[in-house]
Amino acid sequence: MARWCYRHRLVVLLLWVGALFGLGFSASTAGTNYANVFSLPDTDSKSAYDLMEKAFPNTSGDTDTVVWKVDDGSVRDQAVRDRIRPALEDIAKMPGVGAVTSPYGAQGAAQVSKDGTIAYAQVTFVKRANEVPKDLVQDVLDTAQGAERAGLQVELGGQAIQRVQEPPQGLSEGVGIVAAAIVLFLAFGSFFAMTLPIAIAVFGVGTGLFATQLLSHTTDVPDIAPLLASLIGLGVGIDYALFIVTRHRKGIQRGLDPEEAAVTALNTSGRAVLFAGGTVCIALAGMLVTRLRFLDGVVVGTSLTVVLSVLAATTLLPALLGFLGPRVLSRRQRRKLAAQGPESEGASGLAARWSTAVQKRPRRTAALALVFMAVLAVPVLSLRLGATDQGNDDASTTTRKAYDLLAEGFGPGFNGPLQVVTEGAETSALVKGLQDTPGVARVAALPPAQGVTVIQVVPTTSPQSVETDRLIDRLRDDVIPKAGVEAHVGGVTAVSKDFSTVTGDRLPLFIATIIGLGFLLLLVAFRSLVVPLTAALMNLIAAAASFGVLVAIFQWGWGLELLGLGKEGPINAFLPVIMLSLLFGLSMDYQVFLVSRMHEEWVHTRDNARAVRVGLAETSRVINSAALIMVCVFMAFVLSGDSGAAMAGVGLAAAVALDAFILRTALVPAAMHLLGDANWWLPKGLEKRLPHLAVEPKEEAAPSPEARAAGGPASAVHGFVRTADGEPVEGAAVTLLTGGGRQLDRVESLADGSYIVSVPAPGTYLLATTAPTYGSRARHVVVGEGPLVYDVELIEGEVDAVN
Repeated sequence: MARWCYRHRLVVLLLWVGALFGLGFSASTAGTNYANVFSLPDTDSKSAYDLMEKAFPNTSGDTDTVVWKVDDGSVRDQAVRDRIRPALEDIAKMPGVGAVTSPYGAQGAAQVSKDGTIAYAQVTFVKRANEVPKDLVQDVLDTAQGAERAGLQVELGGQAIQRVQEPPQGLSEGVGIVAAAIVLFLAFGSFFAMTLPIAIAVFGVGTGLFATQLLSHTTDVPDIAPLLASLIGLGVGIDYALFIVTRHRKGIQRGLDPEEAAVTALNTSGRAVLFAGGTVCIALAGMLVTRLRFLDGVVVGTSLTVVLSVLAATTLLPALLGFLGPRVLSRRQRRKLAAQGPESEGASGLAARWSTAVQKRPRRTAALALVFMAVLAVPVLSLRLGATDQGNDDASTTTRKAYDLLAEGFGPGFNGPLQVVTEGAETSALVKGLQDTPGVARVAALPPAQGVTVIQVVPTTSPQSVETDRLIDRLRDDVIPKAGVEAHVGGVTAVSKDFSTVTGDRLPLFIATIIGLGFLLLLVAFRSLVVPLTAALMNLIAAAASFGVLVAIFQWGWGLELLGLGKEGPINAFLPVIMLSLLFGLSMDYQVFLVSRMHEEWVHTRDNARAVRVGLAETSRVINSAALIMVCVFMAFVLSGDSGAAMAGVGLAAAVALDAFILRTALVPAAMHLLGDANWWLPKGLEKRLPHLAVEPKEEAAPSPEARAAGGPASAVHGFVRTADGEPVEGAAVTLLTGGGRQLDRVESLADGSYIVSVPAPGTYLLATTAPTYGSRARHVVVGEGPLVYDVELIEGEVDAVN
C-alpha cells in the first residue's frame, strides 16, 4: 500500500483534498446539531428532574443573571433605578429574550440583599445557551454594563454570558499548531519535513471534525466532543507522522532511495502507528462501559478523528513523501550525504550515551524514577470529584464577578440551590423539617404545578463545599424520611454530586476494561506476557502521578494564578473517565513505539540487553520530541476558555511529559534490563493460539535442509574482534543469525580476538558481536561458496542497530 500511494501520489492527494473540502462543504451546509444529553438513570437527582419536567415542561430556555452593586446608599435609590430599569426594559424588548424578572417589580423584594447594596434580575432566553446567538448575548451584555457609573457595578453571569467571553474559536488549536511547528523545525532542521506532520494533522483533524459535525444530525454528540477530538487528533496526528517521517529520513541518510525509504518506514513505523491508533481507540471505547450516555458522542467523535489521523499517516503521508523526495532532508544533510556517502547504522550522541547509562545502572535509574513519580502521586490521595462552575472562572471575568456578588449579597449557597421535589403530598411537615436542618439558609416552597411541589433550599455553604454534599446526604437519609413523604433532591449541585458518585463507582470497571483490552493488544503484538504487564503497570503509575499534578494545581490551587485559570475547586467528575481514556491510549502509543523497536532488534539478535539499549537509543529522541509536541498542543487548550478543556489540557500535558520523559525514557528500559530475557517470554501453548499480528515485518524462515543442500557446501565466517586501537577483544560473543533472527551458531572470541562461526549455506546472514565492556555491533554479511573473512571493530559506548 505504501508503495502504491508513493507512486500514485497525485491521485492520493486529490482524494484527500476532495474528502476534506467535500466533508467541509457538507458540514457547513448542514450546520451543527450538538446535543448535551445528560442522564443519570436510577439516581435521586434524575427522579427530581423528571418530576420538574412534568411540572414545568416549557422552561428549556437558558436563564442568565444581571447583578449590580452600589458602593453607597441602596439599590432601591431612585438614581440607581433610573439607570438600571431602562437597561432591563431594552433587554426585554430584544428578539430572542423571553422574559426579564426585575427586583423593581411587585414580586421582586427577594431579589435585593438584606443590606440593600446588591440586587439581581433574571434574563430568560427562548433557546438553550448553546443555541442563543452570540450577537444577542453580546447586546445583552453591552446594554446591561452600559448602565454602570462611578459607584455602581454591573456584572452578568450564566452559561450564555460565559460563551461570549470565551476566546475566538480555533485559537487554542492555532497556538498548538504553531508551537508544534517550532518543535518540528528544531527537530528536523527542514521546512519541508516540518510541514509534513502538520499537514497530516490538519487533514486528519479536519475530516474528523467535519464528519463528527455531520454525525451530530444522526446521533447525540455533546458540544465538548469536537474540542476533545481536536485536542487528541492534533496530538496523535502530528506524533504518528513524526515517527514515520523520522524513520524515512533515517533510511535516506543510510543510503536508501526515497521510495524504498518510504516503504521501509511504513513497513516498520507505519505498523506501529496502526497498533498505536488501535490502542487509543480501544482506550476511548472503554468509556462505553461507564454507561454514561453523554460520553457516547465523545467516543464517536474522538475515535473517528483518531482513525482518520491514522489513515492520513499511512496513505497521505507516503504520497507527500513522494512529492518531496530527498528534500525531506535539510540542505546541510543532503550535502553531507552527497559528500560523505550513507551514514552508519549506529545511534550516537546524547541518546546513545543515556541508553548506555541506563544499562549500566538499571537499579538506580528505576529507583529514582519510581520515587519521583510516587512523590507526584501523593496529592491524588485527596482527590475530590465534583463540578466546576463560574466561581472557578478567572477573577477578571464578568461571570466570576457576578458569582462573587451573588454570594456576597445572598450567601454562598445561593449560586447552587437545591430543589426538593415531591408529587401529590402534604409538604408542611417537610418544609418545617427543611427549615430546622443545620446548613440550610432559606427554604421557599413554590406553588404546586401539575400536582408537583418544588421546594427551593438554599444551603449556607457554596455548591462545591464538602458540607453541601453532606447536607444533600442528610436531606435524603434523615430529613425527608422523617417527614413521611416521598421526595427527591435535585438541582445542579445534587446532579453534580450524583454524577461524582456514579463515576467513582464505575471507575474501577472502566480502568480494568481499558487495561485488559490494551494488555490483549500488546500481547498479540509483541508475543510476550511481561511487556503488556509492564505497560499496564506503567500506565497506572502515570495516571496516579498526572492526577496528583492535577489535584495540586486545580484542587489545591498551586500555580493557578500563574496559568490564569481562575479559582481552585474540585476536579470535574467527568474528567477521570475522559482523561484516563486519552492517557492510556497515548501511553500505549509510546510503549508501542519504544518496544516495537526493541522487539525488532530482539527478533534479529536474541540479545535482550542489546535490544533494549538500541531501542532506547533510537527512539528516545523522537519520543521526547513527540511528547514535547503533545505538551505544546495540550497546554494551548488552556486558552480555549472552557474550564473542562483547560483542566484536561493541563492534566494530559503533565501525563504525557511524565510518561515520555520519566517512564519510557528511564523506568521502562531500566525494568527491561533487570528482567532480561524474561521480557519476551510466552508459553508455547499460548503462542500457538494467538493470532499473528506482528508490529514488525514477518520474520524470515531459517534455511531448510533441502535449501541448504541445493545452496552448496557449508561454509564459515571468521576473523578478529578488535577495539578501535587494534587491541584484541577476548570473550566477545559472536552470533550468526538468519535475517529473521534465528540463531545458527554462537562462539566467544579467543585471547587474540579470533573467532569462527559455521554457515549452513551461501546467503545473507546477520553477524552480531557483543562484549561486556564495549559496545555491540551487528551487520549483514553475504557468504558465497567459500569462507568469508570479516573483522569486527567494537567501540566503547557505541550503540548500533539492525535495520
